Amino acid sequence: MKKVGLAFLAIYLFLAAAFFIEVKPAKTEAKTYRVGVLTLMRHPALDQIYRGYTDELKKSGMKIKIAFLNANNDQSNLKTMSEKLVNSSDQVLFGITTPSSQALANATKTKPIVLGAVTDPQGAGLVKSATHPGKNITGVSDQAPIKQQLKLVKRFVPKLKKLGIIYTSSDSSAVAGYKQIVKDCQQMGISYQAYSISNSNDLNQVSQQMLTKVDAVIVPTDNTIAGAMRTLVKNANAAQKPVFPAAGSMVKDGGVATYGVDQYELGQIGAKMTIQILKGKKPGNMAIRYVTHGTPYLNLKEVKKLGLKVPASFLAEAKKKGEIYK
Repeated sequence: MKKVGLAFLAIYLFLAAAFFIEVKPAKTEAKTYRVGVLTLMRHPALDQIYRGYTDELKKSGMKIKIAFLNANNDQSNLKTMSEKLVNSSDQVLFGITTPSSQALANATKTKPIVLGAVTDPQGAGLVKSATHPGKNITGVSDQAPIKQQLKLVKRFVPKLKKLGIIYTSSDSSAVAGYKQIVKDCQQMGISYQAYSISNSNDLNQVSQQMLTKVDAVIVPTDNTIAGAMRTLVKNANAAQKPVFPAAGSMVKDGGVATYGVDQYELGQIGAKMTIQILKGKKPGNMAIRYVTHGTPYLNLKEVKKLGLKVPASFLAEAKKKGEIYK
């Protein structure tokens, strides 16, 4: 009997211990999110946007898989690739440049789209308004601080008589930038002459013609010219005329200086908006984001080549807050 009593006691103690053992839930696999990215082409400015975008997504701590498609500056590729991304399992689509974003918008009216570097989202027919985009689209604008840029041109070229404006007529962002430059030139009393190209093949001849008639050149946000910047710079250097482009990457490729939008920052902002959407926020209720103050960029190599004098205050600002290429 004593042995039976001990056996029951042992069973009792075992059950009591088992009752108080903490049962840990099985570890669950982190949810995987999918994002599709479509870019018009590869060039330094657009590559910076993509790098800022991917770096910021990684910082989120979320498990995000990215499908990246490059149209190589081919409109037919944009259509095919946008349809491919829309039909995939990607939950949010990110369009780098206006043509890419328009292609995505034409392919879907429901899947969330984040605009990456679209200068004039409303003018491009992508949103109802900047403050209330509506439907499935929101994003970030790369609208440059043009008045800042024009003031900078006059500081570098104080005896400026005529400013050349060159842009791509088939790029809605470039056209929007060109119109804003014209408007600001008129307000600031700057004499100008505009030249347009249809594609990069036109740039060599048109720029040579322009450079015989102007004292300096300004370029709006223009992906075609950014991709062929070296052609413009070669001709400008031969004519000893400075080029003031919209983007810092274009200064690096031979422009003299600018107050430009930080392309990497644009990508970061686009990524933060993407994360908000993945967490449940509706894109149509998210206002278009803008970078309000330009970052100073300076190419000292070009300055020396053209015999220009850098305004002391701009040089100090570029050293402290911007980028200097030597």
